[in-house]
Amino acid sequence: MPRMIPDSPKFLNTSERKIWKLLSEQLSDDDLVVYGQRITDHDKDYEADFVVGIAGAGIVCIEVKGGEVWHNGKVWLQQRGLEVSPRRINPVEQALQACYALRNYVEFDPQWTHGRVRWDHMVLLPHSTVPKDFALPECPRWKVIDRTQLDDLLPLIRRVPLEKTTNLPMVDAQGVAQLEVVLSGRGLPQRDVVARALRNENAADALSEEQAIILDAIRQLPRVEVRGGAGSGKTFLAVEQARRLARSGQRVALICYSHGLASFLERVTKLWTKSERPAYVGEFHELGIKWGAARGPDENVRTEETSRFWERELPQQMTELADGLPVDHRFDAVVVDEAQDFADEWWPPILAALRDSEEGGLYVFSDEAQRVFDRQGSPPVPLVPLVLDHNLRNTKQIAEAFKPLVGQRMQLRGSDGPAVRFVPCAPDDALNVADDQIDPLLDEGWRPEDVALLTTGSRHPEQVARQAEGHRAYWGTFWDKKQVFYGHVLGFKGLERRVVVLALNESEPRDRSRERLYVGLSRARDQLIVCGDPEFVREVGGEEVARRLGL
Repeated sequence: MPRMIPDSPKFLNTSERKIWKLLSEQLSDDDLVVYGQRITDHDKDYEADFVVGIAGAGIVCIEVKGGEVWHNGKVWLQQRGLEVSPRRINPVEQALQACYALRNYVEFDPQWTHGRVRWDHMVLLPHSTVPKDFALPECPRWKVIDRTQLDDLLPLIRRVPLEKTTNLPMVDAQGVAQLEVVLSGRGLPQRDVVARALRNENAADALSEEQAIILDAIRQLPRVEVRGGAGSGKTFLAVEQARRLARSGQRVALICYSHGLASFLERVTKLWTKSERPAYVGEFHELGIKWGAARGPDENVRTEETSRFWERELPQQMTELADGLPVDHRFDAVVVDEAQDFADEWWPPILAALRDSEEGGLYVFSDEAQRVFDRQGSPPVPLVPLVLDHNLRNTKQIAEAFKPLVGQRMQLRGSDGPAVRFVPCAPDDALNVADDQIDPLLDEGWRPEDVALLTTGSRHPEQVARQAEGHRAYWGTFWDKKQVFYGHVLGFKGLERRVVVLALNESEPRDRSRERLYVGLSRARDQLIVCGDPEFVREVGGEEVARRLGL
């Protein structure tokens, strides 16, 4: 389905409503449809009934004329409904003038970086027929679509710019996305970047709540796995499921692997009433320590000994401890967020902690494309699978950038935002270049609390310094309204920020580099700046990701 602007158009007539529906069905995810685009220049006002951006072809302005339309050899005439006599119209001139006015506006916008691409215009007559041998000097037959051709809108529109005899380049997917950005306007007051982000956030929250109907559908299912790409609302659904289960009187555990996500889950659930709060909220390993397991070596010091303890020995201890838990310390249901982080050895203690190991509730939320750790675990029990195929949280511009990495079809339902910016630099310079982006963002009106600087390779020195104070103190800075947050993509999974500056500071590709890139690109809700080597992006993410980043 293409991107459609506006979200809820008010059509002037049924003809335009029908064309809108047909375009939505026939165009692809990389395409754009704009209804009722108005343009004003020094001469006059114009309006294009439809502007269609087709990736791999061009941009076409379409004038739609309903009712009975014909050309009498001198002029175009139109007769609609109960009109007594036809009236004179000029659909070709309308389409042509709107096309040129819009092209000039787009090309002079500083956000447009693609130069002159293929533009053209057409006339669409949804109620009339046009003879095959029809021709006018200013309007050949192939520039008119009549009612007999509506099922083939896409190929008919596409061929007009595609077969144009010109050296001008065709517009690509990034150009179509940039067209959408340009048509959204520019030069808004600085304070509006936050206002716009808040509006986007409210819209995303509303969509997430709308998606909660999925939880109604699985109410009678005790064991479910919900899969979805970044921004699909998995964490919202996981948290809401834990709340609903607790409110129904069940003893619930809401668990994950990472410190950062656990910090977020704990903060959110603390705001709930006692009857809604899960019995345990936090990290998987901390649950074992709560049962009495040994704390073990510092997990931040990665050695063979620490890996063996946290990956295998502690989960084995947890299984033994879970087997001996009193009934009132067990759980009726366990909800696992970011479950792709879990190893095979971690699931037995989870099942052992259930009051009913055979029928007890197990609700798993995962994204296989974000499997950034070298673990290939999966629950050892059958789960009913559900797939989320919508992106709700990221702006369309950001979601477009990481879409090829998701691994499944994804419909973009987020709001509009600024184009993703890529700042080319060597990996060794990525941290410094990323640092240089912070002050301009604050000058634009973003607040420190809106911004995170994330790395894919070594940690930023500021992150190292903050982590020296301990995990709780470090993750406390995530909520500090006076500080920009500094983190690593591995610890930021499941989290998000309105603005992310991503430093690709890996000296060379390694195992899970693709997954790290995916996580990093998908953490920003409203604005994303990427600093790194274009060749690294091509090698790790592929040509399609590089192209969408403007490389």
